[in-house]
Amino acid sequence: MNNQAMETSFQISGMTCAACAVRIERGLNKLDGVEKATVNLALEKSKVKYDPTKIKEEEIQQKINHLGYGVIVEKNEFLISGMTCAACAIRIEKGLNKLNGVSSASVNLALERAVVEYNPSTLSKAEVIKKVESLGYSAVLKEEDSSKASMDHRQKEIETQTRKLIFSAILSMPLLWAMFGHFEFTSSLYVPVVFMNPWVQLALATPVQFIIGKQFYIGAYKALKNKSANMDVLVALGTSAAYFYSLYLSFESIGHSGHMVELYYETSSILITLILLGKLFEVKAKGRSSEAIKKLMGLQAKTAVTERDGQEIEIPLEDVLAGDILHVKPGEKVPVDGMILEGLSAVDESMLTGESLPTDKKPGDEVIGATINKHGFLKMRATKVGRETTLSQIIKVVEEAQGSKAPIQRLADQISGIFVPIVVGIAVVTFLIWFIWVTPGNFAEALEKLIAVLVIACPCALGLATPTSIMAGSGRAAEYGILFKGGEHLETTYGIDTVILDKTGTITNGTPVLTDVFVHKSVDQAEFLAFVGTAEKQSEHPLAQAIVQGVKDKGISLKETDQFEAIPGFGIKAMIEEKELLIGTRKLMKQYNVNTIDAHANMVKMEKEGKTAMLVAINGEYTGIVAVADTIKETSIAAISRLKEMGLEVIMMTGDNKQTAQLIAGQVDVDRVIADVLPEGKADEVRKLQAQGKKVAMVGDGINDAPALATADIGMAMGTGTDVALEAADITLIRGDLNSIVDAIFMSKMTIRNVKQNLFWAFGYNTIGIPVAALGFLAPWLAGAAMAFSSVSVVLNALRLQKIKL
Repeated sequence: MNNQAMETSFQISGMTCAACAVRIERGLNKLDGVEKATVNLALEKSKVKYDPTKIKEEEIQQKINHLGYGVIVEKNEFLISGMTCAACAIRIEKGLNKLNGVSSASVNLALERAVVEYNPSTLSKAEVIKKVESLGYSAVLKEEDSSKASMDHRQKEIETQTRKLIFSAILSMPLLWAMFGHFEFTSSLYVPVVFMNPWVQLALATPVQFIIGKQFYIGAYKALKNKSANMDVLVALGTSAAYFYSLYLSFESIGHSGHMVELYYETSSILITLILLGKLFEVKAKGRSSEAIKKLMGLQAKTAVTERDGQEIEIPLEDVLAGDILHVKPGEKVPVDGMILEGLSAVDESMLTGESLPTDKKPGDEVIGATINKHGFLKMRATKVGRETTLSQIIKVVEEAQGSKAPIQRLADQISGIFVPIVVGIAVVTFLIWFIWVTPGNFAEALEKLIAVLVIACPCALGLATPTSIMAGSGRAAEYGILFKGGEHLETTYGIDTVILDKTGTITNGTPVLTDVFVHKSVDQAEFLAFVGTAEKQSEHPLAQAIVQGVKDKGISLKETDQFEAIPGFGIKAMIEEKELLIGTRKLMKQYNVNTIDAHANMVKMEKEGKTAMLVAINGEYTGIVAVADTIKETSIAAISRLKEMGLEVIMMTGDNKQTAQLIAGQVDVDRVIADVLPEGKADEVRKLQAQGKKVAMVGDGINDAPALATADIGMAMGTGTDVALEAADITLIRGDLNSIVDAIFMSKMTIRNVKQNLFWAFGYNTIGIPVAALGFLAPWLAGAAMAFSSVSVVLNALRLQKIKL
């Protein structure tokens, strides 16, 4: 990929089926400078990677418009202050027009206003304001009508489709009534004579065909103009055939008494009504499939209290800048990511970690936006705002996963691209067979079969089968703290058969803790720990810090140290209350002639358990032992058991020596251990397993795990790990719990199973439906109902993933 490549996305309107998505995708990929373009029908979104030296974003947008679709843009008015002349207005206008995502910007000096039209998928209001401020002026968003602002394009589409459906249904109802009057089993049904009149039927059907159905003609024209075909072509052909043949018969009826029972006005009108009903259900269902994003966005605070010019003022969240000093009262949400400057409190971080107990916070600690301040008042400095916050990054990962394509979707896309021309061919052949051989010369009968084939074979279900499942599955996983970075990773996880677990920070907590205290003879344990903790608090060694924390956790107060000396590789020496303390290895004790023969049995036992044991001597006499170890996470044993129950091979890989590794592996019931592995060797071990034909998932949390995470078929990074590890991984497990590995694999299996169900029904529907219609067993109106139901059923099946409990 070009190093200068940029990525942008567009919200697209006007797509009706999978063929539309494929056509836009192909059109964009043909543009010089576009490296990769993908279109998601369910999200109605396109993601494009392009070289800005060869093509501009506006040209990509123009191509989408040229293909017959719309790009949804946002238009806002900003109040500008600080302009003194026309040159100021021109400077701001040029600066805004250079912003990536801005399609047009105009600045009015007299009104001191800027009107900016931009792509909301690429740019935010805050970034527009920031650009104006970087040019040396001030900008604020002009208040807009709240009801209008809150109505997104999907809501508008639902309202428009609803109005059309009501209008169409009212006009089609008399035609449906007249149609039922023709059947033998409903011959006793009263039908007003006026409804049977061909000219009344024409008057009712025409507005439905050309006003309500205008969207299908426009869509079909644009598709055919671009040498393609989509659902609109099928609908326009089918309904037009019924309408214009009925119009011909209406003129033929002039001079004849009675009514024409052969008219098909009701076929075209009812078909359009049913298709509108199906599209309405589909739009509503697709809106529900992005529920995960809405939930995540709903976690954000709406406003923040900041210090500006010595005063506390409440501002919208998007106006918060990095470096702002913010006030967070008890019970309020932390607005953005930042660092505590003043105050003590407990913060509920369950939305991020899944941990129900609040975390104690003090000055210097970091806090995450959208977490809840439970008790005390906090003053904090904003460090990450807007799209840089942790929550925004999570939302971005989920959006990218929902917008990406899984490999399984390629087959559906390829079929959708050639589907409509094949169906039109089948419909024409069906018409000829019926007109020439089955019912010779019966044009009306043959036409009915042609219409039924055209209508039953809508490719919508095929196009929605995969993306709706990927959206629902990845969104549901995100609610449980599992972030798939793309649809392809969601699919690949399904096939994993081997899981490699890093030891430190993955199976274990990654930080040493005080595990054992052994006091020799009659020494008081509390007094013993007070001396040990006091001596170790002067050391910066991680093991020393673990001892100090362990002593404090027992509620023991520390003393004052008179002298302190670190002896590298051996331990420490300290003077406390005129007593000499030695804490360290056997070599340290030997150096100071301390007899430790009584400690031998306990030392050996603790070391066999994988613990780091340290001898303690006071005034030259052996006094006791303190042991420190990296403890196993509470959930590790149960999670590894669940992985093995799923039939997966579980391997532990670590840089520790084999003895320590085997001890930990034995405690968590891991059968295979790869020990003494250098950081650069972890990726090689993954490759060895892949060479054996295994599909490998690597789970880690540190910088040294990054190469292995990138090499594995699926890399899973614990959310408690380093940024490098998170970047290299395909899946981020926010909660740092091994059970999330099981949940990720389970969610992948459920999602791919759901995709296969959808594809089976979409393919099966057309495989069965087209022959049934061609053989004459489906009336056109029934074919229309079945077509509408197929799309809705696929979406509803995908939405079942949102109910899965992990």
